[in-house]
Amino acid sequence: MEKRIAVLPGDGIGPEVMAGCQRVLEAVVDRFNHHFVFTEGKIGGCAIDAEGTPLPDATIKLCEESDAILLGAVGGPKWDGGPSQLRPEKGLLGIRKKMGLFANLRPVTTVKSLIPASPLKEHLVNHVDLLIVRELTGGLYFGEPSGRDGDAVVDTLQYTKAEIERIVRKAFELAQVRRHKLTSVDKANVLESSKMWREIVNQVAPDYPDVEVEHQLVDSAAMQLIRYPEQFDVIVTENLFGDILSDEASMLTGSLGMLPSASLRSDAVGMYEPVHGSAPDIAGKGIANPLAMIMSAAMMLRYSFNMHKEANAMEVAVQQTLEEGYHTSDLAIEKGTVLKTSALVDKVIEQFSGNDTVAGILETYA
Repeated sequence: MEKRIAVLPGDGIGPEVMAGCQRVLEAVVDRFNHHFVFTEGKIGGCAIDAEGTPLPDATIKLCEESDAILLGAVGGPKWDGGPSQLRPEKGLLGIRKKMGLFANLRPVTTVKSLIPASPLKEHLVNHVDLLIVRELTGGLYFGEPSGRDGDAVVDTLQYTKAEIERIVRKAFELAQVRRHKLTSVDKANVLESSKMWREIVNQVAPDYPDVEVEHQLVDSAAMQLIRYPEQFDVIVTENLFGDILSDEASMLTGSLGMLPSASLRSDAVGMYEPVHGSAPDIAGKGIANPLAMIMSAAMMLRYSFNMHKEANAMEVAVQQTLEEGYHTSDLAIEKGTVLKTSALVDKVIEQFSGNDTVAGILETYA
C-alpha cells in the first residue's frame, strides 16, 4: 500500500525529531507490504526566512495532495517581535484551518518507568490513561474582530452549532472504543458559548447511550486533573480550554516531550505532531527527545492509514525502550541510561527485532 506523507520539520528541534521519526517509520514498513513517499515542505520560521511567509502556497498544495502530514515544531525567539502575520505560529494555525483539521487528539498515558519523572505522587498517576479531544479551528484563536485600537483590545470567541456538534460527536465516537465515559469541559456558568456547548452535548448524548456523560467547569477540571486524574477517560472541550488543559495534563507523564497529538478532519486525512515546542535552546545539540514525534507517527498509522498493528508495534517499541531504562536528558529520572537523540532512535528500532512482543506483532501481520 502506498501512502503520500507531507513532512514539515519546521524550526528548532523539529528537523532532528523528524529525522528520527522517519527512520523508525522506515524500519516498520520494511516488515510490511507498504510504501511511504515522504515529501518535505516548509512551515513556520524557516518558511519566513526562505519565502517571506510562515505558510507558503507550495506547502499548502503539498498538504492537500498528501494522505497525511507529519509536523515537527514551529517558532523561536528569532522571529519574536515581528509583525503578527509573520509569526511562525501563524503557519501552524493556518494549515489547521486550511485543511479543516477540527479535531485535536492528545492522549496522556502513564509509562511505568517514567512515573518518577512526574511531579505528582505515584498513586495519583499510576494508572492514568486519558484522551483530550480539543476543537481546533474555531473559538478565540480564530474569531473576528481581533486586534488593538489605542488603549482598547478585543478578541472574539465564536462558534457555530455545526462546529460544536462535529467535535462532540467525534469525542463520543472515541469514548465508545475506550472506557465509555465522556467529560465535557466548559464555562457554562459565565460564557454564552459554553452554555450553547453544554446544550449541544446534552442534545447529542442520547445518540450514544453506551457512553456516560458528565459536565465540568474548566476551573474545576483543571483542579481534578491534578487531584484525581484517573477519573477521566475522554475529555472534550473548546480550543482555548483544550490548549491549556492538555499542557497541564502533560505533567502527569513527567514531560511535555512525551506527548503526541493528532489533528483530524472528517475524512482520514490528519496532521500529526508532538505537543512540545521547538526548544531552540537545545536545537542542534543532538539531545532532543524524539519519542513524542515517533508516537505521533504511530497515531498517523492508526487514524489516517488504518494500520493498527503497525501502530501497536511502534508504541510497544517506545514503551519497551523506556522500560529498559533508555531515555533522553529531559526526563528527570535518576535510574537508566541517558542517550542522545540518534542513539535513542537506534534503541527503538532495535526493538523491532530484539523484543518478543514487537517482533510477534510484526511477524504475525507481515
